[in-house]
Amino acid sequence: MSLFASNFGFSQTRKQSSKNAFVEVIKEFPRQDKNLRKWDAPVVADLDQDGYPDLLINDHGYGIQVCWNNKGKFAKPYDIIMGDLHGVSVGDFDNDGVLEIIMSRGGGSGSNARNSKLFRVTKQREFIELPDFNAPLETMRGRTVKFLDADNDGDLDLLNFAFPDSDKNGESENYVYSNNGAGQLVLHSTIPAIKGDGQKTLITDFNGDYKFDIILYGNGALKAYQGKGDLTYIDVSKKVFPYEIEDVTGIVEIDYDNDGDFDLFITRGNEFDKGDAFYDAETKILGFYTKRGEFQLEDLEVGDVLNLENFQSQWPNNDTYFIGEASYDYEFEGETHSGKNIRLVNSDALGFPDKTNYEEKKGWYIGFVGNNKWRIAGFLWAPASGIVHRVENYTKTKQSVGLQNVLLENTGKAFKDVTKDKGLINMEHSMGVSVADFDNNGLQDLLVIKRGDLIHKNESLIYLNKGVSGFELLKDHNIISTELGAIGMAVETLDYNLDGKVDVVIGNERGKWHLFKNELDNASKNNFITIEVGNSMSDKATALGALVEIQSCGNKQIKRVGSTGAAYSLSFNDLVHFGLGTCDKNIKVKVTWTNGEILEKNIKIVNTKIIIGNKN
Repeated sequence: MSLFASNFGFSQTRKQSSKNAFVEVIKEFPRQDKNLRKWDAPVVADLDQDGYPDLLINDHGYGIQVCWNNKGKFAKPYDIIMGDLHGVSVGDFDNDGVLEIIMSRGGGSGSNARNSKLFRVTKQREFIELPDFNAPLETMRGRTVKFLDADNDGDLDLLNFAFPDSDKNGESENYVYSNNGAGQLVLHSTIPAIKGDGQKTLITDFNGDYKFDIILYGNGALKAYQGKGDLTYIDVSKKVFPYEIEDVTGIVEIDYDNDGDFDLFITRGNEFDKGDAFYDAETKILGFYTKRGEFQLEDLEVGDVLNLENFQSQWPNNDTYFIGEASYDYEFEGETHSGKNIRLVNSDALGFPDKTNYEEKKGWYIGFVGNNKWRIAGFLWAPASGIVHRVENYTKTKQSVGLQNVLLENTGKAFKDVTKDKGLINMEHSMGVSVADFDNNGLQDLLVIKRGDLIHKNESLIYLNKGVSGFELLKDHNIISTELGAIGMAVETLDYNLDGKVDVVIGNERGKWHLFKNELDNASKNNFITIEVGNSMSDKATALGALVEIQSCGNKQIKRVGSTGAAYSLSFNDLVHFGLGTCDKNIKVKVTWTNGEILEKNIKIVNTKIIIGNKN
């Protein structure tokens, strides 16, 4: 028998952009043309300190790569470390003038607990692996790592959170490490244990006391921990939230009303469940999702040839496909970590095994069962998904209703829900969010990533901030991912080419990375200012976490260096962008570093980058 594999792609044609839209750029972002699993948002940091923000991207279970920014054009991704990596954070924790990267390693579902890895990256783009500390970081099923100045002394401490290990019997693995000032991170304390995947973290300051607070999500109700400024935290969830908020997938801090405090925008949604299936009768495309255990799809009327796209399951079932009644192995050419496109002819896949002990011989089983129908079943250890083309009919679809995202306004003592008042009612399964002033009008906007349904292109949601009237949904913006079988997951914003317009990077779970260049008309017409923040003037405080405030033509704006919507990671983008609208007059800038140092400066020019602070 012979089987026929092909590299065909069934993805829909990329939509042509309108003039007033974002444009996907490929030449300036030569990412891999493979559908790969992802972990969290990309991390933005000027790693080589050449003035242009670089990217760290994490293809889950494959490795972490750097995309060097060569004056507005990214280089081909370069491998740093291979394997199962999760959260990533960047900062100069030892104050030597070059940046360090910490990477949280997965624990093999509990069978291979390890500690986080540290690298130093030089200005010559070299990565130097660092040894363990004198007392090594705890071994764990690693999830979240985020540098922060938790005690307001100017240097960087560390949050290092794990997926709970059953062997710990409920003991907390949410570790807080203190920087001892001598190049060591020392275990200081913990915050209470969270069940399941509840280590997703936002670092913010919700009470305006200049001490960092922590918001945890991902399992159960949203949790708020107020920082005391000494690397310890108290649970104030019931005091600050108006009600219990569950099914949270992402959070960002945003001063949407420019009143000088940080509000919260919260995305909510459900991930796919075992048995979820989606079918489009017009395109005859079926998408499905399953996970740990036995599964069987309804027999599919397809015809003589079965075309499968972006079939994904991770180790140990990523290459175990058994064909026909004989259940012989399908042999793949090349790697099997990425999504697989397969073409099977019925004469090479006749029948289906009568008695199949799926648990004994785990994997995918595919066979032609007659009357133009095919059967797909099996037993898979890990989550799996795929696309089947030219399916005549499918009745066993299963899907859930979307959930409402939430905008919480900061009143100083607590948050209040203003979602409806600000025009943000939209029932979706949303997976992530980022904040930027896309149209440069001096108000912060929102970009929301939808989960999608596997079988259609996935168009993001952009809400433009219109001030008192609230938010307005921007149509035809062209931030669309077209690969089928992908799941919306993560997003980050940055001005990669320093043209004063904020661009977008999206990473789809089981899909591709995308870079969208901002070509909105208003973004070009309106003015902007970019503040490049260095260390404090005494050089005792890092720029990460510094608060930047500007006042221009009666409008006040605040942003924080490194603020991100990433669940497990933390960016260190020291380029803080502000839209100015039509204002071209004197701008007052105030930077407050985490140790309390303050620098104020008047700027008389716009549409440029200004350095404030001590740049090494």
